[in-house]
Formats: sequence, structure tokens, C-alpha cells
Amino acid sequence: MTMPAHPKIPEQAFTLYDQFAHGRIDRRSFITGLGKLSVGALTTSIMLDALMPNYALAEQVSFNDPEIIASYQEFDSPKGHGKGRGYRVEPAKLDQPAPLVLVIHENRGLNPYIKDVARRFAKQGFIALAPDGLYPVGGYPGNDEKGKEMQRSMDQAKLANDFFAAAKSLKSDAKGNGKLGVIGFCYGGGIVNKIVTEAPDLPDAGVPFYGAAPDLDKVKDIQAPLMIQMGELDEWVNGMWPDYETALKTANKDYQAFIYSGARHGFHNDSTARYDKSNAELAWQRTISFFRQHLV
Repeated sequence: MTMPAHPKIPEQAFTLYDQFAHGRIDRRSFITGLGKLSVGALTTSIMLDALMPNYALAEQVSFNDPEIIASYQEFDSPKGHGKGRGYRVEPAKLDQPAPLVLVIHENRGLNPYIKDVARRFAKQGFIALAPDGLYPVGGYPGNDEKGKEMQRSMDQAKLANDFFAAAKSLKSDAKGNGKLGVIGFCYGGGIVNKIVTEAPDLPDAGVPFYGAAPDLDKVKDIQAPLMIQMGELDEWVNGMWPDYETALKTANKDYQAFIYSGARHGFHNDSTARYDKSNAELAWQRTISFFRQHLV
């Protein structure tokens, strides 16, 4: 994927975007902050265009690719919102039961980037389910900013339980081999850490990308091997890592962690300027190999 050419975006702009994307500042403060960074040809408009998602650029696997079959699937969520729905993608040709991967979105619902990640897994021989946490309130609205507001307004305990329910549903998929991997990005990475600690019987492997650390008192309950992916410049998530790693080591858990040089929070998301192609591709290759090792 090739991002459009822009003057070099200052690091402070990426920091502002992360603060905005995670609800730590509002849109007015975000735009005002970009304005203070504007100089010469680097205008507020150019920075905003570079930082905000462009999903047309990010698609790697078409929804009508002949090698996959995509559909929407509902699942029961008795401890959550009662019902959930996800985007399910499987290989078009299944000669035997396939390994399973739950793909958990960021803090804005099931956007096109996450759906594309699910399709990428199907192209690699996995059955993938990407739940839309916003389904109980009408589903992903087609706009990340609105999706972020919707997700923030929800009952967070029920929302988390919807993802737990999705994991349980996928693990028993009739076409699956019963082995479940869980992967998530940003908010979704934090949910992966919750699933492996609070529902340790469900996942057979977990890959949190730049996700919040779990309750450290529950790390001892982890059963699944973990591959933890982080960007070097992600100060918020990385600030949690030393204590999380100590807990993993103390409990003698099976984990590996990678901190990608020069990468920011969200470096795998190829719809924004935070995308780091070389690091994202390396992290993806490692993820596929890790899931094949533990799920196939």
C-alpha cells in the first residue's frame, strides 16, 4: 500500500492524534494543536488529511476475493448485550477443520481495516470472526469519530462480555478444529489480555497489539502462549509493560514480546500515517507463524 505524499508530519502531530483517537482530547483541541504545528506548506488541512483514516488505501483483500467466503453471524451473549454480531470469513475451500481466530477491533467498532484483517486471516487458511462491539447500538456507523463516541458511551463490562461470548461461539464453530487464537489492536489488544486472564480456558494462543495490560493479579491464570506486539514510540502502552512482564516471568508464563523500532501506537493500521510498512509486515508474519504453531 502506498500512502499519499505529504510534507513530513511532526511527531507532536501523531501524539495529538493518539490523544484524540483515545478520547483524551476533543476534536477542537486536536485541530487547535495541529494549527500550532502548521508551518509553510505543512498546513492544518494537510496534517489532518494525513492523520485521519483512509480505508480505500488500506484494503489488501477484496470482500469478493474468490478464495474466501464472508458473511455476518450472530451469537448469544447472555452476560453482555444479549446478542452480538460479527463478520465471519472462511477459506472458500476447506478440506479439513480449520484453525480459528477472533479479531478484536480498536475503540471505534468494526471498521473496514479490521474487516480486512479478518479477510487476510481467511486467505491464510484460518476461519476468522471479527465482532462489531457496536452492534447493540446500531453497528459501526461508517465513521470512526462517531464510532469512538458510540463505543465510549456503552456499558464497558457488557461490551467486554460480548467479546468473551464471541470467543466462546467461535471456538465451537462447526467448521473449526476447536483451537482458538485471539488477536486485537489497541482497545482490542486490551481485550485479548482480558480474555487470556479472565477466560483462560477459551484461547489457545493470544496476540495483543499495543493493548492495555490486564489485571496483574490474574496473570497467574493465563494458559495460552502469548505474542505481545508493541511500538517503540507508544509511551502509554509501553509504560505498562515492565510490570506486566514481571508478572508473566514470576508466573513462568509462555510469552514472547516484540517492541518495533521507531513504530508508533497503531503501526499495523494501514489506513493512517501511523502505519509502518516494514514493521507491520514483520509483525504480521510473526503472528501467522505463531498461530500456525499453536492452532494448526
